[in-house]
Amino acid sequence: MVAYKSKVVERIQLPSRERRATALEEAGYNVFELSADDVFIDLLTDSGTGAMSDDQWAALMRGDEAYAGSSSFDRLESAVADVMGFEHVVPTHQGRGAENVLYGTLLSEGDVALNNTHFDTTRAHVSNQGADPVDCPVPAAHDPEANEPFKGNFSLERARAVVDEVGAERVPLVILTVTNNSAAGQPVSVENTRRVRAFADEIDAAFVIDACRFAENASFVTRREDEYADATVAEVAREQLGYADALVMSGKKDGLVNVGGFVATDDEELFERCKQRAILYEGFPTYGGMAGRDVAAMAVGLREAVEESYVEDRVEQVRELGAMLEEAGLPVYEPVGGHAVYLDAGATFPGIPADEFPGQALVCELYREGGVRGVELGSFAFPETDRPELVRLAVPRRTYHREHFEHVVETAAAVLERREEVSGLEIVSDPAVPELRHFSAALEPVSAEAPTAVDGGLE
Repeated sequence: MVAYKSKVVERIQLPSRERRATALEEAGYNVFELSADDVFIDLLTDSGTGAMSDDQWAALMRGDEAYAGSSSFDRLESAVADVMGFEHVVPTHQGRGAENVLYGTLLSEGDVALNNTHFDTTRAHVSNQGADPVDCPVPAAHDPEANEPFKGNFSLERARAVVDEVGAERVPLVILTVTNNSAAGQPVSVENTRRVRAFADEIDAAFVIDACRFAENASFVTRREDEYADATVAEVAREQLGYADALVMSGKKDGLVNVGGFVATDDEELFERCKQRAILYEGFPTYGGMAGRDVAAMAVGLREAVEESYVEDRVEQVRELGAMLEEAGLPVYEPVGGHAVYLDAGATFPGIPADEFPGQALVCELYREGGVRGVELGSFAFPETDRPELVRLAVPRRTYHREHFEHVVETAAAVLERREEVSGLEIVSDPAVPELRHFSAALEPVSAEAPTAVDGGLE
């Protein structure tokens, strides 16, 4: 059941097929370089792209813009304590700001950071400190067809093997990402979280939860983990997060806002260290690079994120898109996660080898065919890692409706029908930071010429 109704609408328009083909070429076959005006349905990310509630808009109007001691910060601090259970908050302009503050505080040259799966900015921040980011996914995470309930879990077997190899003294940090974005948005069980907490204690490491999608993860726990069948999303979220020493949070996900993030902890000493680093990189500790109005909106959003009606509608909408795509014949990563549907590009284009980036080819064809923008999270985004060739179609919160999804499905089905015509891609311009190359690298088709624009199509 839909948990909201529209009060404000935005006009959107599908550019002509000729314009889409031109725009794709001008963007270097990298959809991050497209103008948003040239995109019809934007599933690039769910980060900061959702619609805020009327209560959040009201909070914007009441925001306190004081440089220090803002009452907006007081409301955020209270929301973090009530919803997540942490006393101290260091606000930042967004999630990667929080990563810079916390991981810049905890990591040094030569360290190793363990994670169920590092996302792109997390991996880059760890590497930027001279540390080594090591992924510890469970084996099922790399199997798009394995229908297991918690494929986002942290592999303790893999982690112990790393510690045995490098020594516990080199592993000061263990991170658990919930949900596991780089493993197709798969959830993490509370039982696994407990075990990771015990493992971190065993090796004397700090235990951090990347809580960007904590409410969505808690929703899956209530559905799939028997111990929590009668618990509320709010109860599960607070318990699961409570096992951590600290959190990094992008408010642009389950904070339900367009900008903002924070570090949260109960550790006084860690809080003080993070606060000093945040002053250098983000701003004074009661605004952290945000306007006071945005801090106030995030305080409201955190409380809304754990409301049963909201989170049920959120997860079910994503599941519905996955079911529609699967019915149309697309190879969908199973089970569908909480914020996005992941397509198996390797299965979609079996004739395109990994070094020609089948995922990026699928991203480009979805845009060329119907103005739909997704993102590749395979060998292009994560070079030198062993991951499936996935394309993420991230669903912005409270934004699109079934008619939009029908267009996405028609577009994907049309691409699938002509998949034999699609060629791979090669990189022609590569940025200096390999962990972030998918944001700005330029590509071109491996074949001599890109497919020619023709009249007709879905417009």
